[in-house]
Parts: sequence; C-alpha cells; structure tokens
Amino acid sequence: MSLSDHQHRRPTVFSGADLSSSASIDDEEDENGGSSSNGSDASLPSAPAPRPAAEQARRWRDVFWLGVFVLHLLAFGVGLTLLGINRFSRADCLNIDRFTNITCRVNSSQAAVFEQQQSGLVELTETYWPFYGVAGGAAVLLAWAWLSLLGSRASQMMKVSIHGLTTYLAVISVLCFWTEHFFWGVAFAVGAALQFLYVMSVLDRFPFTMLVLQKAVKMVWDLPEVMHVAYAFMIIMLCWMALWSFGISGVIASSMDDGGRWWLLVVFSVSLFWTGAVFCNTVHVIVSGMVFLVLMHGGRSAASMPAKPLLKSLRYAVTTSFGSICYGSLFTAAIRTLRWEIRGIRSKIGSNECLLCCVDFLFHLVETLVRFFNKYAYVEIAVSGKGFNPSARDAWELFQSTGIEALVAYDCSGAVLLMVIILGGLISGTFTGVWTWFKRSDKVIMVGSTAILMGMILLGLAVVVVESAVTSIYVCYAEDPSLIQRWDAEFFDQMSEALHQRLQYRSARAREVMNHSLDQLY
Repeated sequence: MSLSDHQHRRPTVFSGADLSSSASIDDEEDENGGSSSNGSDASLPSAPAPRPAAEQARRWRDVFWLGVFVLHLLAFGVGLTLLGINRFSRADCLNIDRFTNITCRVNSSQAAVFEQQQSGLVELTETYWPFYGVAGGAAVLLAWAWLSLLGSRASQMMKVSIHGLTTYLAVISVLCFWTEHFFWGVAFAVGAALQFLYVMSVLDRFPFTMLVLQKAVKMVWDLPEVMHVAYAFMIIMLCWMALWSFGISGVIASSMDDGGRWWLLVVFSVSLFWTGAVFCNTVHVIVSGMVFLVLMHGGRSAASMPAKPLLKSLRYAVTTSFGSICYGSLFTAAIRTLRWEIRGIRSKIGSNECLLCCVDFLFHLVETLVRFFNKYAYVEIAVSGKGFNPSARDAWELFQSTGIEALVAYDCSGAVLLMVIILGGLISGTFTGVWTWFKRSDKVIMVGSTAILMGMILLGLAVVVVESAVTSIYVCYAEDPSLIQRWDAEFFDQMSEALHQRLQYRSARAREVMNHSLDQLY
C-alpha cells in the first residue's frame, strides 16, 4: 500500500481553524497552501505498521528512460574514448581531425597539426588530462572533509557556505576581469549579485532551516552505513569521470576552432550533469529508504526492522526504480533552482502589481511543474516503488492535504545544500584553473569551467545524504507526526510550532489580500 492510499486516515498537526483560515493563500513563499483538514496535534496515533507494499515484488518503472540512459552512456562512452585516443601520444592518430572543421579548406587540420609540430607546441590528450586529475582529487578531498566533519562542524560549514559563496563568486569575477575574460567576469558578477539578493530575501528563514539541517545531520550520523554508500558511489563516479575527462582533454587538444570545442564541451557537460544527477538521486533513494524504515520502526535496533534494509534499498534503487531515477534526474534540479529564484523575487516585489502579475504567471507555471517533478518523489520511490510522476504527484498531494506544504515552502535547506555544492565546485575549479593558467593560459576557461562541474557533482554525492534525510523527515511528518515525535520529541514540538506560525501568517496574508481586493472593488 502506498503513501497516498493512507491519506483518508492521515493525521494532521494543526487545528482545523488554522487550516480553514489559510485555505486560499497567496503569499511570498508559495501559492499552493494546505487544503482543509480536521485534526489536532493534541492526540497523535501510534506509528503505523510496516507497509506490506515494501515487501512485495516490485514492477520495473519508467523502463524507457532506463534504456535511454544506458544507450546515452554507451554512445558517449565510445565518443569520449575515440576523442581521447585521437590525441593520445601523437596528434590525430585516428585521423578524426579531418571531420572537425569541414567548412575550411582541404587539409586545414593537417596543416594546423604540422604547424604545431614545427613550433614544438603540439597539444595532446595527456597535456590536459592531469589538470582534471587535480579537479577530481580536490573535489574528493573536499567531499571527504565535509562528510568527516558532518557530525561536529555541520552548522559552521553550512554558515560558511551561505556567506562565503557570494564573496567567492565576486573574487572569481575580479580575477576573470583581470585576465581579460570579460564575459565570464560579468557572469560571475551576476551570480554573486543574485546570490546576495537571494540570501537577503530569505534571511529570516535560516534559523528554522538550520534546525532542520541539524536534525537531518543527526539522523545521518547515526546511520554510518549511508556514508559508505556515498563513498562507494563517489568511487564509481570517479571512474566515469576518468573516461569523461580523457575525452574532454582530447577535445580541448584538438585542432578544431574554439567554437567547435565549446559546442562539444557543452554537449559532454550536459551528459556528465545528467549522469551525476542520476548517481546523486540513486543515493537519495537508497538513503531515503533507510531513513524512512528507521523512523517507521522506531530505530535501527527495533525488532520489527527488516533484515539488511540498506541492501534492500540498494537493490530496488539500481533495478526496478532505476528508470524512475533516470527520468526524474533530467528535470528536478533545473525546476527546483528556478522555483527558489522566483520565490525569492516574489517575496520582495511589494506593491508593484504589474511586476507581481508577471512573476505570478511564472510562479504558477513552475508550481505546475513542481507537482510532477519534485525531490520528495524519491522518498515515495524508495518506499512504494512507483514511477516518478505518480510518486511526485502523491508526495505533493500529501503535503497539501496535510498543510505541511506551508512548512516545506518556508524551509530553505535545499538551497543551502546547493550553496555547499556550488562553493565546493568553485574551489575545485580554482585549483585546476590556477595550474592551467601557468601551463596553458589560453585554455584556462575551458578547463576551469568543466572542472567546476566535476567538483559540484562529487560534492553533490556527499551532500545528498543530508538532503535525503530532510526529505524523509518531511514525508514522515506529513504521513504520521507521531513518527517524528517518537524519534525526537523536542524537534517535533519545534516543527509543530513553526507550522502553526506559518499557517497563522498565511491566514493574515490571505485576509490582507482579500481586504485589498474589496477596497479596489468598492
């Protein structure tokens, strides 16, 4: 039986008056508030029995996207191998360069190779491959340090990431202008400005966000086996990155013009991003399944816990549910980022009705997408084994039917963890870019930008264990608040109080909007 099958008997953690007064809500956090529901947080039922659906044989879901992902890996793997070998040890050993610039005169590629040989500056795959070794090594070191310090310095690391990212982006922007890379200087300056504006717009939400993150870290730290999962997938990702960087080094060393190089870099970077997202979300499903079982059964040592729960979650994630993970990984990251930015802008518009109307249109569009593409789907996938879109829809309806969506909209934990990932990627890219500057200064942007992507993906594999705990906590709180109360009574009281405050705020905001509309009519 899935989560959605229990909605008719799902308890709530707020009073009916709170929810009915906030049924039509249009505030700066989110347009879709909780729908009306009866219940009280005074009496909470005991935790439900383990779901039989989790024990039944699961069907393969979203098989089409599984096939697309596997074919994509095979095709890109072959392409990367050929491009890397073509410039390995000697230039154009597979004679591929003759296809890279077909609009130029005949034998232009061979002439370029001959000119490089005469000048003694022949660029080969091994010229750039070591740079990516530095990027991978720096990212793995940062990821290991982050996971190692998670139990003792998690709060400090989050705060450094929040406030340090803006400064780091600004510094990189200055360095780009100094090296006369004006486009990238403007791009990083705009990124620093957007980061600063976003942080200022949600500054009041950070205390609650840090509370949720600290409890998620506590949950993960009590489950050391999930750390082992993150390390294992990091090693697998490094193996793929070794091949990816081999091919990318061949592209950068090739005799094609910069336009052709950039097009290939973009295509291969999108491929790496999708592959990295699939790996991260696979870890997300594995950890979510483990955390959900721990909360459901009241602890790891509970007698009702199934045997080898981590191996069971791993088996489901890499077999029957892998197609759903591949499908969701294509869209969820972009939609989540767009939603955070629109929500931050929307909260600071004020009384500019024309601008508010335009932003509201975008907001409604993104909210429609969020209904079918959200990170909470991975918890449903882990628990019930459904396809991605049904899982995302059921998770979102679960939050709206219980009013927990008001709390989810207020929480910025996903944005904070994204800042950790971006900062780690920038640090990895900086190490790589500095070395490249002294060796091949004309290729520093190509190497540095792709190294940043590598660093972000490897940091993402470390950070996702915390995000998985956050999503599982919210789903469990919406499904049965007593699960959270039994795990941490103080945290349960804090979440209930925060939810009560958000519902009161939404009620006041709804009355304000209604009064303003009546004033305009009369």
